[in-house]
This record gives sequence, C-alpha cells and structure tokens, in this order.
Amino acid sequence: MSIDHREFIERHHKMQQEGMDHQPVRAEIKPRRTYDGLLVSAVLLIYAGFMAFVFAMSSFSDLAKIITGASLAIVVLMGMLTYNYAHKRRKTDDDLGLVREVMEGSRGGRLITDAQNRTLYTNQRFERLCRGVGPPGFGSLLRLFEENPEGAAHFRLLADQAHRGLTDSIELFSKFEDRERWLLVTAQPITGRPGYIHWRIDDVTDKHTIDSAIRDEREKLIDFTDNAPVGFFSVNENGRFVFANATFARWLGEDLRNLLEHGALHTYLISPPEKANPYDIVEGGRLRQIAEVKMKGPAGQPFAASINQVVVREEDGSVRTRAVVHDLTAERKMRMALQASEDRFQRFFEEAPLGIVLVDKAGTIVDCNHAFASMLSSDIQSIEGREFETLIDEGDRMAVVSAMNKIEQGKQLDAPLEVSLLNKDSEVVEAQMHARRFRKGGNIALHFIDLSEKKALEVQMAQSQKMQAVGQLAGGIAHDFNNLLTAMIGFCDLLLLRHKPVDPSFADLMQIKQNANRAANLVRQLLAFSRQQTLRPRLHDISDILTELSHLMRRLLGVNVELDLVHGHDLGLVKVDEGQMEQVLINLAVNARDAMDGKGELTIETENFTNRKPKKLVSEEMPPGHWVLIKVSDTGCGIPKENLDRIFEPFFTTKQVGEGTGLGLATVYGIIRQTGGFLNVESRIDKGTTFHIYLPRANEAEEEEEARADETQESSETKDLTGSERILLVEDEDAVRTFSQRALSNKGYEVLAAESGEAALALMETLGQKQLDLLVTDVVMPNMDGPTLAGHIREVSPSLKIIFMSGYTEDKLKDHMGENIWFLPKPFTLKQLAEKVKEVLGD
Repeated sequence: MSIDHREFIERHHKMQQEGMDHQPVRAEIKPRRTYDGLLVSAVLLIYAGFMAFVFAMSSFSDLAKIITGASLAIVVLMGMLTYNYAHKRRKTDDDLGLVREVMEGSRGGRLITDAQNRTLYTNQRFERLCRGVGPPGFGSLLRLFEENPEGAAHFRLLADQAHRGLTDSIELFSKFEDRERWLLVTAQPITGRPGYIHWRIDDVTDKHTIDSAIRDEREKLIDFTDNAPVGFFSVNENGRFVFANATFARWLGEDLRNLLEHGALHTYLISPPEKANPYDIVEGGRLRQIAEVKMKGPAGQPFAASINQVVVREEDGSVRTRAVVHDLTAERKMRMALQASEDRFQRFFEEAPLGIVLVDKAGTIVDCNHAFASMLSSDIQSIEGREFETLIDEGDRMAVVSAMNKIEQGKQLDAPLEVSLLNKDSEVVEAQMHARRFRKGGNIALHFIDLSEKKALEVQMAQSQKMQAVGQLAGGIAHDFNNLLTAMIGFCDLLLLRHKPVDPSFADLMQIKQNANRAANLVRQLLAFSRQQTLRPRLHDISDILTELSHLMRRLLGVNVELDLVHGHDLGLVKVDEGQMEQVLINLAVNARDAMDGKGELTIETENFTNRKPKKLVSEEMPPGHWVLIKVSDTGCGIPKENLDRIFEPFFTTKQVGEGTGLGLATVYGIIRQTGGFLNVESRIDKGTTFHIYLPRANEAEEEEEARADETQESSETKDLTGSERILLVEDEDAVRTFSQRALSNKGYEVLAAESGEAALALMETLGQKQLDLLVTDVVMPNMDGPTLAGHIREVSPSLKIIFMSGYTEDKLKDHMGENIWFLPKPFTLKQLAEKVKEVLGD
C-alpha cells in the first residue's frame, strides 16, 4: 500500500499538534524497523498458551472456562491485529522513504505549505535556492522577488490562485545579492487539503537565456524577412496565402494579417493564367516557375513584378509554394533614369560648345563631338580612327605627347595646354586642351576650347588699350594746346579790334588767326581720335550733308576721279556734329584718291540698315539696332590683309614720310565711335576698299526735342553783347585769364580775376556785401579745381550762375553739371566768350 501527499501531510500535521518542532518534515522522515508489534504478539501468544495450560489443569467451573476461553480469544485477536498493524507500518515507512527520495531527487526546489503558508516540507535544492535569503520556506521564496516589484506581484497572484484551487506556473526574474536568475514557479493545490500547496521552483536561467537568444534570432529573422527589399510568400493548393512578408503585403497595399486570412494569389494578378492551378503563376504547372507579371498594388494601381516560384508537394499530398518577388518599378525607373542619363550625356557630348575627343591607349581617336569636328572644319567620320598626333601642329606634338603620357600614368596636368590644331586644310587653329583619364577602360577624354575668338578679343583689347593710352596722351596735349590757342586767338581778336582792314598789320594779324584756327582743327582731330572732343550734335539727313559737301569733294578728288552719290529712300535722321561728319567724309575721300593714284571711281551710298543679331566687324561686335549706313567704296589698290587690322591705329600709315600723319583713319574711327556709331572695312587687293559707317538712326522723341531746341535758340539769339554785371573770372593760365578779362571788360562788365581757386575764395571775402552775378572758371587747375571752387562759392551764393571753361569735353563734367551751370569749350574767340556770357546772364 502506497502513501500519497495527503497522508504525508496529515502525519506531519499530527506531529505538529503533538508538540513537535516546526522544522521541515524532511528531517523526521526516516525508515524504522518496527519490531515492537512482533514482540507484543509473541507475549500474547505465550500468555494464551499459559492460560490454556492453566485451563486444562484446573478445575474451574464452566463459567470460568468460558471467561478464560474468551480472554484467550481476545488475546489471540489482539496478537493478530498487532501483527497486521506492524506490517502496515513497515509499508508506510517504505513509502515515505520513496516519497523522500523522489522529492530529494527532483531537479528543482520543492516546498509544501499549509493554508497559513506555513512550511511543511522543503527539499535540499530549495534550501540551496534560498541560501542567504532566510530560513527556507514561503517567506524566503517571496523575498527572492523583492527587487523585482512586477515579479513579486505576479508571485502573489500565483499564490492567491493556488489558494483558490487553481494550478498555474510562471517564469519570474529573481535578483538577490547580485544573483540574477530566472525561476519557473509552479503552484499546485493538494487535493483534499484546502489551502495546502505543493510549490515547485526550477532554475530556468540557462533555458531562458537560450530561449531569449532563439527569440532574438527569430525576431531578427522576422525583421529581416519583413523588411527585405524583396517579397516572400507561400500559398497552398487553393492559392490562399499561408505566409507573406510585410514587404510583399505593402506592395499589394494590404494589411499583412488580412492578406494571410483572406488573400488569394490570383486575385492580385492582373492577368492570371486561365488554365492553371490556383497556385500557379504561369500555364503548364511546372515545379519551377519564373515570370514577369503585373500585380495590383495600392488602390488597384498596377506594378510590374518578377516572381521566382517553386511548387513543393508534401508527403501527405498537399501543395505549398515558396516564392520570391522583385518589384520591378524601381528597377525600371532606374533603368529609365539610366537611359535618360545616357541620353543626356550623349546630348551633352554631341551638343557641347567645347570640342571633346576620346583617345584610347594607343593614341587613336575613338570618338569626337560636332564641336571638335567643326573646330577643324571637318566631319566626325573623317576624324574617328585617326592618330591624334596627326591633328597637332608639329611644334606642339612633343608637349602634347608628354601630357598624354602623364595622364596615362594617372597624374594631372599642372595647367591646361595651349596647342595648335590642324584643320582639314592644314591651317592652324589655336585651342586650349584639358585632359582627364577614365577610371575604366583607360581612355583619355580631351576637351578643347577654341581660342580663336579669345585671341581676337585679346588683340582687340590690346588695340583698345593702345588707342586709349594714345587717346589719353592726345587729350592731355590737346588740353594744353587749347589754352595756348585760346590766348592766341583771343589776343588776335583784341588786336583786330584796334586795326582796320586797311592797316598794314591787319593782314598779319589775320594770318596769325588763320594759322591758330588751323592748329585748333588739328587739336580737334586729336580730341576726336581720343573721343574727348566737345561735339555739337544735331539731327541731320546725311544726304543733305553729302550734297553740300560734294562740290568740295570733287575739287579734292580731281578731274580723273569720278564721284558717284547714291542716296537711299526714306533715309532716317542721324544725330551728328556736321563739321565732324564733313571731316570724316573728306578724310575717307582723300584716302580713296591716294589709293587710286588720282584715277578711278569713288561711290558713296546711303541706306537704312537693321540688324536683329549682333554683327561681327573687323575689330569689334556691333549690337542689334536700327542704323543709317554710309558705304564709301573706291576702285583702288586695296589694303593688304596684314595691314587691315591696324589701319585704325594712331600714327599708323603706309604713306611715305612726310605724306601723312597717321591720324586720319584713327580720327575717323574716334569721331564715329564718339557719335555712337561703328566703322567696318572690307578690302581686296587690286579690287578696292569699302568703308561701312553705321550711325544710330534717330527716333521720333529725339526729332521732337531737336525741333524745340531750334525754336528756343532762334528766340534767344543775342544782338547786343555788352553788360554791366559783376563777374569772377578764375583761370590758372595767365594768357587766357588776361585775354578773357580784357574781352569782358571791353564789353562793360566788372571783372574780378583770380589765378587759382584759393585766390578766388580770398577775393570773395573782400567783396563784403557786394554780390556776384556770374562765376567763369577753368575746370582743371592745380590744388583746387573748378568744380570744387564752385561748390565752396555755392555755399555762400546757392543761386550763382557758373560757366565752366575747359579744353576737355563736356562729358567730363557730367557729374557736376546741374541747374545754373553752363559749359564753354576751348579754344574760344572773343565773340564766343561774349555771346556765352550774355546768354547766361540773360537767361
């Protein structure tokens, strides 16, 4: 007969009630040899035998015999009962030993508690588990989870459930004195003993670590699968999804759970195979199926996909598929982008304004673009396949070969090379070469910038700088000459006032004045060349100027040169200085006469001209606009090509020494550019030369402004040049100051003269309450110039009228010109000075 837990606990409980200590029952369960029952039985048998002997030998009465027999029977019965009890006790002790061995042999801790959570039994493993926590029992078990509040709460809940008769288990984290463990705690109520609980505590730390590692790896695998850039799915024989990753579900626009619960493969195929199994993606039912299909994505939008599927038949006959899906949308976009990139590169290569050449390791041209072919006046087909060296001028080949070798070695050029290419006619084309080596293939890419235009611009810039430098020199000389000529012409005018024409000295004075005027014309040429001449532009019809000038031009050309004027119809007006235009035309006519050796034909044509795009000229570029074109053509010897680019340079001439100054065409160029026009030339040897003069055509607003100015001038012409106003005259040139002071004094003006700006300011202080009526001052003076002086005087007399005198142009004063300020260019005559003063004071 075996003993169960209930008997074990009952006995232990009885022992406690009899006053035994509360140590775990394990200490009291020991196997015992129960011979005390056998001894009692033996005594009883001896006693029964003795009584039988007495009974047989004595002569008791029947009643005594009956009593004696009954006693004997009772003794025999007690002996038998005692023997039976002893046998059961031995069996119970054996069973208790078996239970103890089972409990002690358990791999985990064991604890039995009563309804008051008192400890009834613990095994050694439980004691070791609670070592250092406290006496082994329910309390020490609870303390194992004190540092894990959540675990302690779960443990109490487990205990409460067990007291209510529910068996349960839970894994709890235990940390006590730096010992960290995972414990599987099982609470099993003991049947028939309300509140009695059998606790099983197993250390599952190693198992938990392994499970956690497996769980982490599984989560990683799931995460990898769900976030893989490809889709995975599996369907059964009905085409229903039994597995799919999140990527595939996202492509379909479905929730993953919904896809697995309700989704079928063919419902997402736009054109599913008609005669195929529900799990097939192609006709024929092959075990290995690869196809590009169109599937329904979010909102039913189609997308292209590539599916690689394997059909697997299980042992039970069921079918499962394993499929890998690639969304081809991004791939096709990438392919299209790559194609677009290649197309852009090809267009860039073909349409680039730079010449591009691809050269292989052997130096053979693999490819080139249109710009490079155009640079060499050739075509791509005739360039491809040629040795690159053959396109380089012999003088530059060594440098180019050295550069190519350097690039081949993976080095970079220190700077771009300027090389001379040879076009198909073996003519030199200057270019700048950049070189780079491709990482793959080893080809070298060469970029060429055509320097022809750059060289032309450099020549033009050098020419412009030369013209500017000479112009500045000429302007400075002209300024000094103008001061001298002003004094010469002025004093001649003063002398002529005192001499009558019959006076013998009158002719000499007129000769001096005429030569001074000739010198003034030369100065005007210098200023015109330097674009610093003060012009008096007005609107003119070029045909009228040519008609008036034709008589003079015929006399200059001579009888052997025929002059032919061709006037354009409805010719526009141009705003020019008439005298300057006459000078331009006469200069060109005289040059034509000399080029024809006094015999030939000179044709001057006029017409309207419009260019809507920039027009390239010999030395510059003319912007779009509306122009009046004057063409001056001769039948002379022509101009050599080497001289054609230099004819507008100052002092350049092909004539013999003493026959020309070299300022003629330079002056013409300066006048035309100062007028806002452009000058071009075309010439062929022994055929003649044609000069093209482009003058800006006036618009209606300019014509109306000119008409109003004419009316104003006609109404303000001065007859009487005398006056009595007070004038402050400031001039650093003594001769000019003396002449001007005498000229104005002769006209009745009160003239205060000063040789500098500082002297003028000092003179102003001596005037006191006297008021000035007019300030006449030179512009360029040492220390304090005219505009600065005017600024100081304007602080005292803001409304004072001012006349600036200068040998420079009025443009130099544009920042200082304003209200009550006028300009008088040098050289001027006595009459011009008096007229300007009268005009200003009378305004």
